[in-house]
Amino acid sequence: MRKRIEDYNKILPIVEIYRAVQSEGSRIGRPTIVVRTTGCTHRCYFGEGGWCDSWYTSIHPEKGTFTFNDIVKIYDENPQVKEMMLTGGSPTMHPALVNELTHFAHERDIIITIETEGSAFVETDYPIGLISLSPKFSNSVPVVGTLTPAGKIVDEKFIKIHNRKRLNTEAIEQMIKFHSDYHYKPVWDGTKGNLKEIEEYRVKLNIPKDKTYIMPAGDTREQLIKMYPLVFNMCAERGYNMTGRDHIIAFNTERGV
Repeated sequence: MRKRIEDYNKILPIVEIYRAVQSEGSRIGRPTIVVRTTGCTHRCYFGEGGWCDSWYTSIHPEKGTFTFNDIVKIYDENPQVKEMMLTGGSPTMHPALVNELTHFAHERDIIITIETEGSAFVETDYPIGLISLSPKFSNSVPVVGTLTPAGKIVDEKFIKIHNRKRLNTEAIEQMIKFHSDYHYKPVWDGTKGNLKEIEEYRVKLNIPKDKTYIMPAGDTREQLIKMYPLVFNMCAERGYNMTGRDHIIAFNTERGV
């Protein structure tokens, strides 16, 4: 039996809930409510592209502070918003929450997008509207001796945690088959080696180019602006969609936007 949330007043592994606009991928520009979970299977580091832009949910995960009733409340206050983006961290670490949200979305006629690196498949009572797949390649592996955002020194154990579920092809294939729609949204750091991995994995999963959205690496406005011309030209040359990271361009490193 698929798990659900029984107590809507219980504190859940959610660190942020806020109204925003979709800022990445195929639904970019649409009003949405963002629900950000904490806890992650990955510890992504992109060199000059920086650490994961939500490192406070992954590398140094904060404790959850919100309940399911907080999600209900923000939708009651914003009836004009008909979409939800569940992100993290790794939302699929919390299957009961994911499944409960599909019930909520079904009852309110809301489209859910779940952002995932693809480390685990969650079977839900109602299909998720859009699976935003962002598998992490070898350029995401942290470097021994690097300092994390909170000043921790990266060691081999840290890297082992990151690599343990870094590419779970079986889980990704299950997501594509089970849920309503998907897109492939890899992060590109501008190198030929990383692009080769992205393209080989796309072919392996039989993902068409029109479902592929290439996203520039970078966790600050300055880094993204530097990457944009590279991604722009590569996508035009190879026939991929380009997606920006509009929340970072608009608000830089500010949280909750």
